[in-house]
Amino acid sequence: MSDIITYQYQNPSALLKSATGDELFLSKYSEVQKKEAPCFFWGRLEDPFITARCLITLSNVVQSSFSLSPFEMAKLKDPIVTAGHEKIRFEGFSHCAGVYARVDVLPGGYDGEFPENGTTNVDFNQPMISALSRVARNEKVMLSVGKKEVAISKGTEKVVERKVPLPVKWIKGLTSVQLFLAEAEQVFSFNRVQALQLFQSIPAGKPKADYYLIVRGNKPMFSPVKAVNAICVGGVQRLKLIEPLLAYADELRVFPHPQMQSTTWQLYFGKIRFSLSLSRDSWRGFSGEGAALESLIEDVPDTWIDAVDKYSYANQVFNPVMLAAEEGLDLQRIDNITGRLSAMGLLGYDLDENHFFYRRLPFKLSRILSLNPRMKDAEKLLEENKVEILLRNDNRVEAKVAGSGVHHTVILDGEQERCTCTWFSRHQGERGLCKHVLAVKKKLAQG
Repeated sequence: MSDIITYQYQNPSALLKSATGDELFLSKYSEVQKKEAPCFFWGRLEDPFITARCLITLSNVVQSSFSLSPFEMAKLKDPIVTAGHEKIRFEGFSHCAGVYARVDVLPGGYDGEFPENGTTNVDFNQPMISALSRVARNEKVMLSVGKKEVAISKGTEKVVERKVPLPVKWIKGLTSVQLFLAEAEQVFSFNRVQALQLFQSIPAGKPKADYYLIVRGNKPMFSPVKAVNAICVGGVQRLKLIEPLLAYADELRVFPHPQMQSTTWQLYFGKIRFSLSLSRDSWRGFSGEGAALESLIEDVPDTWIDAVDKYSYANQVFNPVMLAAEEGLDLQRIDNITGRLSAMGLLGYDLDENHFFYRRLPFKLSRILSLNPRMKDAEKLLEENKVEILLRNDNRVEAKVAGSGVHHTVILDGEQERCTCTWFSRHQGERGLCKHVLAVKKKLAQG
C-alpha cells in the first residue's frame, strides 16, 4: 500500500483584494460528502489580523518535520477544516506527524453563516499564505470555506488543478491524537509576559534530552533537571513553531497527558484559539502510537455507526449520555464506541469544552480503517489459527501465539498486559498493544 494519497483541487485558494474589502476563498476537497454544498461557511472575520497569523503558523506546522531528512520531505500538505456548531476549526500535522496544530475560530470571532456543516481539506498554497501575511489590523476580510458561487465570476475564473500529496500517517495521526487529548488536563496557565519568559528559556539547537517545565516563584522556565510536579517535554525545540504568536496572545494554557505521552499548548486571542500538541519525542509521531488500536478490538455494528453519524452530523457535537438515551445503547459500551469513532475520524476533541466534536475526515471510512497494520496483522493471526487460549478465568488469561519460528506467550492479568515479543520488550506498552496481545483480546471479544 502506498504511503501517499494524491488528490486534486479544481480551483486554488486565494485572497482577493477589492476596494471594499478582501475575500479569502478556501478551495475544498473531500472524498465523502453528505450532499453537494457550494460553501460550508461565509462571513466576515472579526479579527482578520490574528486569524491570518494563526493560519500562517498552522501552515508552518504543516510544512515542518522533526525526524525526517530533507530528501524524505514531501510537498506542502493541506489542513483540514471543520465548519459547524458555530465554530470553524482548522487542523494540521507536521510531516513527521509528531506535532498537531489546530486553529479554532469561536462564536464572536466571525459574523457570518454556515450554509452547510462539513469537513474538508482546504488548499493552502504559497500565494495565499503570502497574501495572508499582508493582512493589516483594521482590514475587512470575508472568509469562504468552499466555493461561493455568487462571489466568483465564471467568465474570468482560471481553473487550476493542483495535485497534493498527503502521507497516510498524517491521517492516522489525526485519528489517534484525539484520544491523547481526551486524557489531558490543564496544569498551568500563564499570561503573555510569563509565556514570553518561558519561551526565552528554550535551549538553542536541537537538544536530544528531555526538558521539564517548572515554575519558580511566578516565573516559568524549561530545565534539563527533573523536579517534583514538573511537566516532561521531549523535543522542546518544536515549541518554537508558535513563538511568533506569543506577543499577541492573552493567555497560554498547558495540558499534559497523565503519563506525559504528549503535551498540548493552547494560546488564546479573544475569540480565537491556537492549539499545539507535541508527541512524547521528536522521533515519535502520533500516527505510530497505537492509541486507538484497543478501541478497534470490539466490532461496532454498522447500525451504531450510522446512528452516531446521523446524530452527530445533525448536532455537530458528540454527547455520549444523550446518544445512549436516544438510541438505547448501554452506557458501559459507549466508551468503546467513542474510541472507535475517534479512530475512524468521526470525532475530534475540545479541551476547553471537555467533549468530543463531530469531524468526519474527508476520506472514505474504508481507507481510514485500513491504516492500522498491527490490527491487520492481529486479524491475520486469528485467520491462520495461530492464537491458542491456555488459561482463562475472571482476572487472568494466558495464551500462546505462533510467530515466525517461535511461540510468544501473552498474559492478561487484570489491566496489565504482557507479551514475550520484541515489540513489547522494547516499548513496554507505551506505544499501544503489540499484534499478539491484540489478537488474543480480539479472540476473547469474539467469544
